[in-house]
Amino acid sequence: MGEFYIVGAEQKNKVLKDWEQYKKGLILKVCPAQKMAEKCVEYISPSEVCTEKNPSILFSAGTVDNNLLYVGTQTEILIYSLPDFKQVDYISLSCFNDIHHVRPTAKGNLLVANTGLDMVLEVSLTGEIINEWNVLGGNAWERFSQNIDYRKVATTKPHLSHPNYVFHINDDIWVTRCLQKDAICLTNFNKRIDIGTALIHDGIIFGDALYFTQVDGHVVKVGLFNHEAKQTYNLNKMTNKNTPLGWCRGIKVIDSDKVIVGFTRIRPVRKTTPEGKVLWEGEYGVLPTRIACYDLKNEKLLWEQQLEEYDMNAIYSIHSANE
Repeated sequence: MGEFYIVGAEQKNKVLKDWEQYKKGLILKVCPAQKMAEKCVEYISPSEVCTEKNPSILFSAGTVDNNLLYVGTQTEILIYSLPDFKQVDYISLSCFNDIHHVRPTAKGNLLVANTGLDMVLEVSLTGEIINEWNVLGGNAWERFSQNIDYRKVATTKPHLSHPNYVFHINDDIWVTRCLQKDAICLTNFNKRIDIGTALIHDGIIFGDALYFTQVDGHVVKVGLFNHEAKQTYNLNKMTNKNTPLGWCRGIKVIDSDKVIVGFTRIRPVRKTTPEGKVLWEGEYGVLPTRIACYDLKNEKLLWEQQLEEYDMNAIYSIHSANE
């Protein structure tokens, strides 16, 4: 069955705005066969790269490559060696805001989903910006100022796109756009993969297919080169529960039909009316934050493991610890 690294965050002990929710980044090593987990990293960002009031600190989606884990916080990139989790590099730039994913390139640079500014950056390990893309097209800085330290800005919401995961198809660079429910090619904007229906995350390549998660509990499988070949799998039906499964985000593909997905417990959302009245929408979900393994071909839930007893309250990515 193997062991897995789960990347995410620990929740604060009260309900807050979504950009204030988390107290620390957390990485677990999970052994589903024994229903066990251990903490590998607990991380709190230094004050100089955070907002002054009530910052949210978390680990967002990472990438494992060549025995290194590349992972972001809201305003930083950290690189850890595996399996000892020794920090070997660190980058924080003033334009970083709400980073959602980091991936190394073949040239040794980093692709960064800089979600708060609706852009993707290519950054060297010394912190030099090599390329920058507005994920909606046009000038990357048309809505933002290069003179502002966005690490000190609590939120730039509402986002217009919310890019959250970068990947390569051959030499092309792609990014998953949550709000457009698609993936767009940054090196050729004529190329696009339409997912549709619900907010999406991920973009994991396995064999000749791409795997995306939808927050309402679906996995979408798309042909890597024939983007019209699309299959949608309803995890709600496979789980057979009469309650929302949770915020579905993070996927590890085991084989062409078997996947492990992450579910983050649903929590209330704070909203303010035009009159200034604060409202809370939604309730605490019944089901805990957990990972779950599904047989997509046979539409069957194989196993689940809850992670809240190890202080993990949000999941962003899932990685094999045996590669």
